[in-house]
Amino acid sequence: MDDLLNDFLAETAEILAEAGGALVAWEADPGDRERLDAIFRLVHTIKGSSGFLSLPRVTALAHAAEDALDQVRRGNRPADAALVTGVLGVIDRLTHLCGALGTGGGEPAGDDGEVIEALALAADEPASPEPAEIQLRREDDLAAELQAWRSIRVPLPLLDSVMTGVTDIVLARNEFARMLRESGADPRLIASFDRLSDSIAGMRQSVSQMRMQRIDKLFAPLPRIVRDLAQELGKKVKFVASGGEVELDREMMENIRDPLIHIVRNAIDHGIEPLDQRVAAGKGVIATLSVSARQSGNQIEIEVRDDGRGLSPDALVSKAVAARIVTATEARALSAKDKLELIFRPGFSTAAKITSVSGRGVGMDIVKANLEKIGGVVELRNDEGRGLTILLRVPMTLTIISGLMVRAAGQYFAIPRGAVREILLESSDSARIDCVGGGELATVRGEKFPLLRLEEILGLKPGADEDAEDRAIVIVRPGQGQSYALSVAAIHDHEELVIKPAAPLIMATGLYAGTTLPDNGRPVLLLDVQGLLAAAGIDASEAGRCHDEAEEAEAEAVAARKAAQLLLFRDTGGRVRGIRLSVIERVEEVPALALFESAGLVQAQIGDDIFPVHAGRLPEDAGMLKLLRLHDGQRVLCYPIEAVIDIVRLPDTVQPAPVPGLISGVTLVGGEPVELLDPFWLMEQYAHGEIASEARQPLCQLAGDADGWGENFLAPILRSAGYRVASADDALAGGAPDVFLTLSDEESLIADGVPVIRLRAAAAAAGPDDQSVYRYDRQALLEALRVRIGGGGS
Repeated sequence: MDDLLNDFLAETAEILAEAGGALVAWEADPGDRERLDAIFRLVHTIKGSSGFLSLPRVTALAHAAEDALDQVRRGNRPADAALVTGVLGVIDRLTHLCGALGTGGGEPAGDDGEVIEALALAADEPASPEPAEIQLRREDDLAAELQAWRSIRVPLPLLDSVMTGVTDIVLARNEFARMLRESGADPRLIASFDRLSDSIAGMRQSVSQMRMQRIDKLFAPLPRIVRDLAQELGKKVKFVASGGEVELDREMMENIRDPLIHIVRNAIDHGIEPLDQRVAAGKGVIATLSVSARQSGNQIEIEVRDDGRGLSPDALVSKAVAARIVTATEARALSAKDKLELIFRPGFSTAAKITSVSGRGVGMDIVKANLEKIGGVVELRNDEGRGLTILLRVPMTLTIISGLMVRAAGQYFAIPRGAVREILLESSDSARIDCVGGGELATVRGEKFPLLRLEEILGLKPGADEDAEDRAIVIVRPGQGQSYALSVAAIHDHEELVIKPAAPLIMATGLYAGTTLPDNGRPVLLLDVQGLLAAAGIDASEAGRCHDEAEEAEAEAVAARKAAQLLLFRDTGGRVRGIRLSVIERVEEVPALALFESAGLVQAQIGDDIFPVHAGRLPEDAGMLKLLRLHDGQRVLCYPIEAVIDIVRLPDTVQPAPVPGLISGVTLVGGEPVELLDPFWLMEQYAHGEIASEARQPLCQLAGDADGWGENFLAPILRSAGYRVASADDALAGGAPDVFLTLSDEESLIADGVPVIRLRAAAAAAGPDDQSVYRYDRQALLEALRVRIGGGGS
């Protein structure tokens, strides 16, 4: 039973890690039925195994999660965040129970009712099952259960022994193949050997897979970690993983699991800015954290990239000097790379304060030390203000790969076959080599590649006896979106190669990924195709090589720059609204007590300044308040909001509001209606006190105001717009008026050269030749004044 329990715990730990990541991914796409079925089968496997071992708590928890997921599969329960949170709670409790089982040997006593209750289905009218819908076990469920019991666990030392034995067999096979070729053996003997060789290749593949594991097992817990930590810190983070099909030694994977999680947590906590800082920097509210993996020879490269604030070399130096990690004299002598690598110094931290999550730099010395113990390295690629990329390079340990043997300067080298895209002779009609800007460019059937000559990169002299007709071009693709041409003296053969780490001094050059022993028995170095590219210092990016694609990409970039951006937010009333990002100076978070009321207006004290706030009353709560600071180049107006949601492109179609006001119109964003604020109207409401001085105010004289409408209704509007107003009876000490506004068609105006604006009482014009303005059309009146005389405050 102890062996069965150990197998159960090991298998369940893998299932729980995989299920957590799959749940977070399914939450983003609830319509993915295939992923839902996979999660259901994982939980079903735990329930079946725990039942066999008489673990009632584990069985009850797994059954509750299985039942909730099955309700979703049958359409009786919606797939929402509450469901995912509930199932994740069950996974957390199962993880805790498995830990207790591993240390105590038995299931601890306890009550899981609150966890199971969180999964209870809350429905007004529960669906009653029909007699015809008898729940039968699905074939895929049965197959998954059978498959789980067909797996066994093997100690790692035994796998190491088997791998070493297979390695010796492959080397012996390669040597025997060379001897057969040189001896001119009977074709029947060669045919028999070929069958043996195929069997060895199949066995080698199977044994390699025993030791190797897809790296997506390493990535499986990361979505859950990102989701929980982002929620805890109030940030929005999109997690992207790629390269999960890459395989890595199981033991190596365990060694880099903790450093990888540490880097991811630091990126979320300290690398990605809070929402208001991202808005102020013109970034999207939703940050992106990506983790990718790829194979390069006998190495695996894992890249963690975020679009946060990056690292400030000067700030790192200041922190290091303040912490007495380096002296001021030493700091002045540091290069840009050395400044960044200060985060690997013991005790160094860039965090402003200690939190439950380490700031970037805390423990990075341990991350680097742990990777170096297994032959790995850590690289930083910093883009200050735009993000940081951390690259982990770790060896795959002993492995067997398909390789291409090439010759250069009389020596043989190996290239990973997976990185080779095409092979052709330099003398081929399909290839042309041109000298461009001090380098060489290979054109293969119209596609251009930067050309590297292997002898030059390795610092070797070409062999005198090499035939120029044998020179070949190998089109190499070291990674996604990169490719280049590698010129070699000759192509030798394809072989199955046993790869081992080379001496540290050789690996330190960055040009080699390991060493191998081919069929001739002479050691050969495996080239690092990415390292060759780095040593040459050229750009092998495939982007922009096609002229049409470059023009299209440039056009899209220009269009994106010209497109107006919209800041989506939730206002204090809970409504989702938007405003052009270009009018927002920043998002300010202030205490509610900073707001006060004066002369009927709400205002806010921010530092040494006082700004008007568009609010009808003071906030009732005494906590913190977010304010959008609208800026028109001269004035600032604060608009209170509850939270920033996102930054999106302003849709082309906007339905305008029927009348001027706070809302200028409505549009659809993500299929949902969003009201758009009118910044012009907002600023207009708080600009009434800023009118031109009286000496510069145009003079409007009213005529025909027999009933006093002009003085009581019109004059206040004109004065608030920055004009002086006089009645027909006023004596004009300053000379003639700038414009006459007449309220009567019979009024006789005798001032020559003074513009006249006639105001009519009827809303509709008398005819096509009627140039009068409707007396209650504020915008038309102000526009007529602006056209005729200018000035004013409108």
